[in-house]
Amino acid sequence: MDTLIQATNLFRRFGRRPAVDGLDIELARGDILGFLGPNGAGKSTTMRMLTGNLAPQGGTIKVNGVDLLEHPLEAKRSLGYLPEAPPLYRDMTVDEYLSFAARLNAVPKGQQLDAVLRAKERCGLSDVGHRLIGNLSRGFQQRVGIAQAIVHNPTLVVLDEPTVGLDPNQIREIRQLIRELGEQHAVILSTHILPEVQTVCNRVQIIHKGRTVYSAKVADEEAAAEILLVAFDREPSLDDLVSLEAVQEADRLDNGRFQLRPYPDTPISALAERLVASGWGLRELTPQRRTLEQIFVELTTREPVA
Repeated sequence: MDTLIQATNLFRRFGRRPAVDGLDIELARGDILGFLGPNGAGKSTTMRMLTGNLAPQGGTIKVNGVDLLEHPLEAKRSLGYLPEAPPLYRDMTVDEYLSFAARLNAVPKGQQLDAVLRAKERCGLSDVGHRLIGNLSRGFQQRVGIAQAIVHNPTLVVLDEPTVGLDPNQIREIRQLIRELGEQHAVILSTHILPEVQTVCNRVQIIHKGRTVYSAKVADEEAAAEILLVAFDREPSLDDLVSLEAVQEADRLDNGRFQLRPYPDTPISALAERLVASGWGLRELTPQRRTLEQIFVELTTREPVA
């Protein structure tokens, strides 16, 4: 698969505090990455660096194989960015504004009209091109913001909180648009709405205090975070359970059961074989899966490992 963006060991400090500390991001065409983290985690700083609006103090960023720091103009032709506050001119019509955005993004003069028409069609704006942006609903203004980010047909689209302040119908429309963008582009979606990530994205990355604390495919995120409830005829000690090769953590519950956390990528069948072979009389093994919200809370309410 084509790697559209590769950011390696990004670092940025404000004062004495690192805002981004050794962050890696790699996306291919078709990837929609849910980029998550609590307030102050470094998400906005990261996106500003990825889009060339803030220079990193360490690390490299390559867009379509082009180094963003060494060849910024060439790399930015492959980037589209919608910040949390869309950069809209309310006294312009949609057509005027998108034509302006096309010129800013170096779309050749003879291709600008087609680029604007294509962006309007993809964003559901074909019928409002003549209207002032300031007279549009919040949902349509968000669409205009996305349209300016894709008017030059970039390979990477970065969206910062694109559904904030929208009603449920508008949110569904924007989510569908993001899915369609993901078919031809790579998309980074920063949001605090965790169900949105599960609905739209195929990958998730959680950062905390500038570092990645979790990264997985959305389809695999729960499978990668198994918690097992087990019960035995003859109860082992916690030390006995943790001594098993596949068990990372063990806790005793009040109801006579144990909660086990296996090491990542450990097949449940392999762990079950070890528990049976232990001779404790395994009589129950029930997988419990954590939600993305539980994973997020657990990883962002503890100190990152140094």
